[in-house]
Amino acid sequence: MTKEWEANYAPWGHACDGPWERLAVSCALRGMKTWLSLTPLAVPLALVLVSACSSPEPAASDDAGLASEAAMPSAPALPSGMASSETQGTSASTAPSDTITLEGLGDLVIGKPVPAGSSFAVRGAQIPDSTCKTLSSPDYPGVYAMVNDDEVRRISVGGTSPVKLVEGIGPGSSEKAVLKAFPSFQATPHQYVAAPAKYLTQPGKDPRLRFEIEGGKVSVMHVGLMPELGYVEGCA
Repeated sequence: MTKEWEANYAPWGHACDGPWERLAVSCALRGMKTWLSLTPLAVPLALVLVSACSSPEPAASDDAGLASEAAMPSAPALPSGMASSETQGTSASTAPSDTITLEGLGDLVIGKPVPAGSSFAVRGAQIPDSTCKTLSSPDYPGVYAMVNDDEVRRISVGGTSPVKLVEGIGPGSSEKAVLKAFPSFQATPHQYVAAPAKYLTQPGKDPRLRFEIEGGKVSVMHVGLMPELGYVEGCA
């Protein structure tokens, strides 16, 4: 053992000569202090060792979370061609509507021209040189439309037509049902049928409703604009 070794390293070894002291923390600390005072490179090395020993272990929660997400099954895709219930039934039906409103029926709109391609067309005898025409449609038996100056002015529903109002009133409904739904309608004598037959007409502004009552029931129901709404002989 050289004198150089004894000068530089002996203090580290002799600082803890006892067998029990070498195992003690205080002994180790004393020896380290001695070593640090003797070796120029010891300070950076000691800092590295202390940092490595004092750093916390990586948290396992992040890895566990990623693993759990990876293990979760994704929502099954809908088979090709299927749609959710929220997107079904959005396409318009081409079947004729059996509900008439103050706005019109089907593709007929009160106060508007008959749209191109409509099933309503001029059929049967018409008044010569008149701007008033009567239209019918094979899709709506028992229904005819009155057109004047190229505008739909009135739609009339009679016979056995299934067309009704949203209130459920149509041809064959009782006068009592009409007055229950429309108590303010005004009664006037029928032009061609003896009393108690009558007309029940909605007061106020156009468009309006008008019922022909015969035998206590609705024989014809009209929706439209005055004066055509009050015509009793069609376009005549």
